[in-house]
Amino acid sequence: MTHRNKVDNQPAFVLHTYAFRETSLIVEVFSRDYGRVALLARGARRPRSALRGLLLAFQPLELAWAGKGEVQTLIKAEWQGGQPLLAGKALFCAYYINELLMHLLPREDAHTTLFSAYAKTLRCFADSLKESDLRCFERALLQELGYGLTLDKDVEGVPIDIDRHYAYQIESGLVRLERQGNSALSISGKTLIDLLHDDFSDLRSLGEAKQLMRALISHYTGGKHLETRRIFKELQEL
Repeated sequence: MTHRNKVDNQPAFVLHTYAFRETSLIVEVFSRDYGRVALLARGARRPRSALRGLLLAFQPLELAWAGKGEVQTLIKAEWQGGQPLLAGKALFCAYYINELLMHLLPREDAHTTLFSAYAKTLRCFADSLKESDLRCFERALLQELGYGLTLDKDVEGVPIDIDRHYAYQIESGLVRLERQGNSALSISGKTLIDLLHDDFSDLRSLGEAKQLMRALISHYTGGKHLETRRIFKELQEL
């Protein structure tokens, strides 16, 4: 593991916090230049702590930390503003992408492009929540982690035919089908082209893309049940 003495003026977002002892927090953050980092925020749970109202999820922060090892010490946090508070379904979706990052993003692995995509997605959620924003972020996440989808040709190198149907074989690619399949990894040529261009104006493409992304994320998380999906499903049933 790389050891650093001090990091200053680092843009970051809080992904998750854990209580530590009586007055402190362990804060998992997604930083622009250092990726996912665990920080000890000493005294952050005290009523008069300057950090108490700052370490909120989905708000742009500028952080400074120091130390060595897996958990380093938070020195400073400053709110950067410009991000409206999220509520309702937008808030659940934001927790969902945070959970994805916690499960899939390795510690101290920088992904500046993904950081920008994350910040952009939060702004989109605040402006007007669209399911297509989730699909775009999921695709960007898989791409950045090296699990990118080849969407323009099948495993034999033949360009995708908009009128054909395909099965996505994880770790291999797209295989052309003679007729429409019925699994989550079956997808139409049109959806593949739409997904390639982040175009989800067609509701069928949006639905098939959702099924495909859910199957891929389940595979790469080792089949873990995401808490945000469970909670959202329970609320819908109520």
